[in-house]
Amino acid sequence: MTAELHSRRTVLSTGAAVAGAAVGAVALTACSSEPGGKSGTAQAPIAAGTPLVALADVPVGQAKAAKAPDGSDVIVARPSESAAAAFSAVCTHQGCTVTPKGADLICPCHGSVFNALTGEVKQGPAKKPLPSVPVKVENGKVVTG
Repeated sequence: MTAELHSRRTVLSTGAAVAGAAVGAVALTACSSEPGGKSGTAQAPIAAGTPLVALADVPVGQAKAAKAPDGSDVIVARPSESAAAAFSAVCTHQGCTVTPKGADLICPCHGSVFNALTGEVKQGPAKKPLPSVPVKVENGKVVTG
């Protein structure tokens, strides 16, 4: 019986270590977007001058989801008639992709809510704001800065 318990403990310990390593591997690959709306909290820089969306396509006071050329999900916001801001669309809680809804960005996985114009957390469980993506407006388009 002792050998059987020892064997079970070994299997359980090994399984826990493998699961922990798998979670670590997901965190290490977080710079790339994954199918299914999940990715990590970090994103690789996007080349400056890359168009994301036409300014006219983003209503003033709201935000719109966009794809960067590298495939990463971003949120482009329009705080005023002539200004734009952008954030990673990856929730800082557990990496799900947030969705714009009016002046909010909603995480469908655990209910975090972010301010669509600033990326700040309005409601947890997320504790950190969405990372900003530098952008500017050029010729009626929102481009990376």
